Amino acid sequence: MSGTVRSEAAEYRQGADRPLGGYAVLMTLFGALVGIAGAVAAVRGTNGRRISPYDLLLMTAGTHKLARLVSKDAVTSPLRMPFTRYREPGGPAEVMEDVRSEGSLQHAIGELVTCPFCLAIWVATAFSIGYLFAPRFTRVAASALTATAGSDFLQLLYARLQQSAN
Repeated sequence: MSGTVRSEAAEYRQGADRPLGGYAVLMTLFGALVGIAGAVAAVRGTNGRRISPYDLLLMTAGTHKLARLVSKDAVTSPLRMPFTRYREPGGPAEVMEDVRSEGSLQHAIGELVTCPFCLAIWVATAFSIGYLFAPRFTRVAASALTATAGSDFLQLLYARLQQSAN
């Protein structure tokens, strides 16, 4: 069986450096965490809670901002350092990084923590779990991140208006 899996993986990769084993570990970890949270929620009786449309908007903007902060912000680069290498500045207060490819898991984590789109599902899931177990704290955290995302938008708009005025 492992020979079949290896041969399928090699055929899939077509010579490219794809950390399929690392992806499998991350998917297993994600599934286990969600499963454990679901089981705890069922035992504690939190499975009937619903997320209001307002909270969903907070969670959406908060997910965007937290995924972007973790994956691109210059100040959070120490979190990504074991999995990436600095390449160059990116957008405002952001950096561009290359993923390390020393090991399958390290490479997979590097891809996850440098991609705001990839990281967003982890962040949204954490917010969802937060709403189940600590809704007040989660709402405050999501509100702060949403305000920061709105502020970022206004900062960029202000800079653009300044440029067009000059």
